[in-house]
Amino acid sequence: MNVFFPYSVWECWWLAPLAFLLDILFADPHLPWPHPVTLAGRFLRSLEAPARRLERLGRGRVAGLACVLILTACVGLTVWLLLALPFAGHLFAVYFAWAGLALGCLLQTGADAAHKVERAPLSEARRTVSMLVSRDVSAMDRPLLAKTLADTISENFTDAFLAPYFWLLVAGPAGLWCYKAVSTADSMWGYMTERWRWLGWASARGDDILAFVPARLSMVILWLTDRLTLLLCLQRPWQGHWPGFAIVLRQARGMPSPNSGLSMAACAWLCAGCMGGPSIYFGTLVDKPRLGLPEAGASWDTERLAGLRALLRRSGIMGAGGLVFAAYFFTF
Repeated sequence: MNVFFPYSVWECWWLAPLAFLLDILFADPHLPWPHPVTLAGRFLRSLEAPARRLERLGRGRVAGLACVLILTACVGLTVWLLLALPFAGHLFAVYFAWAGLALGCLLQTGADAAHKVERAPLSEARRTVSMLVSRDVSAMDRPLLAKTLADTISENFTDAFLAPYFWLLVAGPAGLWCYKAVSTADSMWGYMTERWRWLGWASARGDDILAFVPARLSMVILWLTDRLTLLLCLQRPWQGHWPGFAIVLRQARGMPSPNSGLSMAACAWLCAGCMGGPSIYFGTLVDKPRLGLPEAGASWDTERLAGLRALLRRSGIMGAGGLVFAAYFFTF
């Protein structure tokens, strides 16, 4: 077994496809113990108090970097040690690979939330969407809730699936969970608000670096999925068109993150919708650029949201198979 990256694709061809199959069929495993992301989040929370003391001494960025490094090292080492166990290591490999992917959960949660946005009382719809996003939804009407849902589903195609899957292929479950540790820190601390400006700097930059390649692969995979759907004359639930890589890249470049706008802009164009725009995060207004079509006439109704989920499902299948094939093709 590879000592540094056990169960990577080059020595364990079956793990990544199996993990994807389990994820797309069963979503997150519901087990008696907390999900590893929950445990990582609790550990990071326990580091905040000492980090704040350093921040008050003018060492906020250093404290944030130390917390991310400690979290990543502890998570990665724990997974690596469990993988090294005789016999049980194979079971832990399957569990951590499966638990690290979240496309099935993303699609399932997106469908449930879309139903609530359309049919439930407005207060319940807001509460449901608020559990999926960091922005303030308290004053949103139904069309804006639907657009916010489309934003987060599209952005998380990279964060929740393609980036973890990429690192699973490259570095096995231990590498996947090192990425997930940084991503979890970014989702908790990585905001350009007064509270997190310094402590969250390292997690945000770390996530930008680790997701840089997967984010660009996500854009290509979404395009390939649309091209193959047209080429094979399959049913195409999304009703937009591909504007060209130059336009997608130009729109995405205006987003605060160098990665999040790529899958969002691609999905917005392919689904003939609009994403981005001003949003409130923890009381701070963040004016993001418009992605996709102009907002007028491009609201995210039930049909457009269903088309988006279909696009992401097919793209997930394309990405899961294509990346495994590419890894073998370029290695052997």
